[in-house]
Amino acid sequence: MRAGIIVILAGSLLGILYVTWHLWRITPGGWVAKLVVAVLFLLWMAAAFASMLLRDKASTSTITALYELGHPWMIAFLYLLIVFILADIGVLVRLIPKDWLVSNAVSMVSILGVIAVVLTAGGIHYRHKYREELTIRTEKQLDKPLTIVLASDLHIGYSNRKAELGRWIDLINAEHPDLVLFGGDIVDFTTKPLVDGNYADEFRRLEAPAYAVLGNHEYIAGVEDSERFLSEAGITLLKNSVAHFEGINIIGRDDRSNPCRAALWEFADSLSGFTILLDHQPSHLEDAEDAGVDFQFSGHTHRGQVWPLNWLTDAIFEKSWGLHQRGNTQYYVSSGLGIWGPKIRIGTRSEYLVLHIALSDKKL
Repeated sequence: MRAGIIVILAGSLLGILYVTWHLWRITPGGWVAKLVVAVLFLLWMAAAFASMLLRDKASTSTITALYELGHPWMIAFLYLLIVFILADIGVLVRLIPKDWLVSNAVSMVSILGVIAVVLTAGGIHYRHKYREELTIRTEKQLDKPLTIVLASDLHIGYSNRKAELGRWIDLINAEHPDLVLFGGDIVDFTTKPLVDGNYADEFRRLEAPAYAVLGNHEYIAGVEDSERFLSEAGITLLKNSVAHFEGINIIGRDDRSNPCRAALWEFADSLSGFTILLDHQPSHLEDAEDAGVDFQFSGHTHRGQVWPLNWLTDAIFEKSWGLHQRGNTQYYVSSGLGIWGPKIRIGTRSEYLVLHIALSDKKL
């Protein structure tokens, strides 16, 4: 584990040096102009890292400002890295002239301008929340047809703040659901801004009972603090436990961050009726199929948040986003209502699921 972290840090450092060197080379003019561009890039990076390193030490307003200023750097760095690598390959195979990357104002403005437009469009796209709707018909006994709103990966805190959370609560209430289910990572990295800003007030505006499971970020933020916040917010935590609501069963598994979490069969074997599983990370989807679960809801992947990272999550997970089926078990892996880090979506979307559960035509 430690060796892996060292490799990631070393690779990140090399990438930063590589991009900085290319920015120095491509900037037209003398060394003063080049130094200004390089320093501004590194200061932008410093704001991103400071927002994470100082989040429990500085004031909420300071960290919020650092988040807003610094986090888009991550995406800008990713795209600059991709552009310069492709450009170097182009030069190597003689598709691009060498002077295209050296003291070239046109090249510099073109690259930075396109990336700026992409980041701006991604920020606007993130603001739009997609409403995904799904109807499941079952032959199992139901007390009544149900409408359930499901959301994951809110990541509320310094980035997604109280006003934004309030907008999401309004979207949920507008569906007039019978039940609301959260699939983990409600908290971002710490509960400090949630407590300081009384974020629990917004959750208490929900007009239907709400249940949630823990995600890996609740563990990062501190399990006890996260559980205390969820309790104050009026959300019932399902931690290796089962709730029964209007004739359906809701299994809440603890996150994989807990190596001692219970096996799914320990809950599912004794259940009858329609069963929903909340499991934050969509790993080992066969567990739900083997246990006879009717529907599993997961999140965690964000589907990479921005292209081309969605290619990576698609390769890692059996299903990194969307509707899936194994045997008689249906799954929905959400790309998340909120987001971690920069509030930018490129090639992915922010969404919530409206699930209707009704009797099949055979039972009517």
